Amino acid sequence: MFAALPLALAQLGDPRIRRVLVKSLLLTLTLFGLAGLGPLDYRCEIGTGTGTAASVVLGVIGLWFLFPAIAIGVIGLFADEVVEAVEARHYPAAAKSGRNPSIARSAGLGLRSAGRLILWNLLALPFYILLAVTGIGPFLLFFAINAIALGRDLGEMVAVRHLEGEALRRWLAGSRFRRLLLGLGATLLFTIPFVNLLAPVLGAAVATHLYHSEKA
Repeated sequence: MFAALPLALAQLGDPRIRRVLVKSLLLTLTLFGLAGLGPLDYRCEIGTGTGTAASVVLGVIGLWFLFPAIAIGVIGLFADEVVEAVEARHYPAAAKSGRNPSIARSAGLGLRSAGRLILWNLLALPFYILLAVTGIGPFLLFFAINAIALGRDLGEMVAVRHLEGEALRRWLAGSRFRRLLLGLGATLLFTIPFVNLLAPVLGAAVATHLYHSEKA
């Protein structure tokens, strides 16, 4: 992870990576903006006072949790372009043998990733509330849930170019710890303002390096 991140950062200037960054960012921000319109309209309708303040806080927290889900869902559509660019520069043999997943499969990966993050965080909502008295508890739970989900999804986005069926399932089963570290790194990137805009692309690039360093 520590060696892969500098490599991913160094390739942000690659025109292929920049194209993915621009289009994924535009789509992510558009969807994120649309997702925020509902809570915003609701807050405007209920008036002013303590209820409004509480709804604003809850709305901001909700959108903070929602952004990684939207972003990882979007990058699922374009992950193969990031992986292909990284492989072309650093792993040319793998680039030649890799298979781009179909649009349907990429969309399916993205939707499952987004759905998994939303569902897991919704299921954990009572525990977030209970742990609020500890101060740091909700953040630790957030990191644990999102690290597991993001690590699985980013790793799979790379692996589907090279594995399928039982081979893919064996790789997912055997790489849990490495993908957990990947997920922790990606979750950390998502918590840093402005850096979180780069997090999906950086996560896909780092995942590519981790996958091939394991195969080396």
